Amino acid sequence: QLQLVESGGGLVQSGGSLRLSCAASGFTLDNYAIGWFRQAPGKEREGVSCVSTSGGSTNYADSVKGRFTISRDNAKNTAYLQMNSLKPEDTAVYYCAAQPHDYCSGYEKAYAYWGQGTKVTVSS
Repeated sequence: QLQLVESGGGLVQSGGSLRLSCAASGFTLDNYAIGWFRQAPGKEREGVSCVSTSGGSTNYADSVKGRFTISRDNAKNTAYLQMNSLKPEDTAVYYCAAQPHDYCSGYEKAYAYWGQGTKVTVSS
């Protein structure tokens, strides 16, 4: 079966760090740009970051710029989101998704595969 599986979420104190992983099963990620999204309680899902197929091009939401870093290891068929200086406002379920383009489209509908999410809770 084709799926993405997120891991690495958990409870962390404000100012702490977490690294999320997104592993593909049943297909290879090397032809897909990878995005990270999050959905906080009571809010709609929002885009966090995206990385091109080669890893050479990235983008970030203003709310996480300078604190989060997206990366990928195509040999491991895995993408990552390093989250530093975490704030309570970062509390959300985080999802990874894959779109069949070299470079990231800003449209959420471009993503063909979605993971089930991993929960991140940042305490104050």
